Amino acid sequence: MSWVNQILQGVLLGGYYALLACGLSFMFGVMRIINLAHGSLAVVAAYGVFALADRFDLHPFLGLLVAVPVMGGVGWLLHRLMLERSTRAGELVPILTTFGLAVVVDNTLFTAFGADTRSLAPYIDTLAYDGIEVGGLTVGHLPLLTFIVAVLLLGGLHLMLGHSALGRRIRAVADDPATAQLVGVNSAAVNAAAAAIAMATVGIAGVFLAMRATVDPYAGAPQLIFAFEAVMIGGAGSLWGTLAGGIALGVAQSLGARIHTQGFLIAGHVLFLVVLLVRLMLAGRPILSFLNRAPAR
Repeated sequence: MSWVNQILQGVLLGGYYALLACGLSFMFGVMRIINLAHGSLAVVAAYGVFALADRFDLHPFLGLLVAVPVMGGVGWLLHRLMLERSTRAGELVPILTTFGLAVVVDNTLFTAFGADTRSLAPYIDTLAYDGIEVGGLTVGHLPLLTFIVAVLLLGGLHLMLGHSALGRRIRAVADDPATAQLVGVNSAAVNAAAAAIAMATVGIAGVFLAMRATVDPYAGAPQLIFAFEAVMIGGAGSLWGTLAGGIALGVAQSLGARIHTQGFLIAGHVLFLVVLLVRLMLAGRPILSFLNRAPAR
């Protein structure tokens, strides 16, 4: 039963990873941009809601209502001022741009808040540690809520892409921006809207991060790694794949921690490398088979 409980905790942890990776997957799927400032911007949202809770005694869930539109605006500005221009210079420039942004954000947070860790757990009463027992299994209220929010968010984005005018424009621009522009779709405006949506999800992830753990100004890099691994395990650009990748990563880490004290991070990294290696081998198989059939000269 203890192993089953460990797997259950991994699944719930995977819900957080899926929530964290949602915006990264969405932005890559639409604009083919890997946002290296993803984790740092999630920490910005966490600190923003913490400031509201600390100074104005605002409940974090009410602060979330403020953080989501603000982060959406940040995403729109990020695209208009940085990503739209950098993408014209090649595929590498947006990566370098977002890396520079992450460095600036991390050091700005350090200057403003210092090195002390912060958490929203004291502001959510017993939600931070309460749970229920089901058949000998322990289910925490906050991990369960995080998992439900991740499923609802990913499902909502999936429905939006498939059943709304904006979703159809986003899919058109993602498939072929030049052709979409020819039929009257403003690719720049659609990409800006997609960046706003992605950053809004980052705001949600950042608040849940601060509720379930502590954050510091340099906590963005580990969160970026977890999000990236979840996206790559589940398939870049696939929303439901992101959920599956997050769950797989969470279960691997949970089982790794069960096996060895240092196994939490190692197991997740090993799973990521194995999946990446398998995909590279499968992608290279047609090339290898073609070379084997080629006549010798």
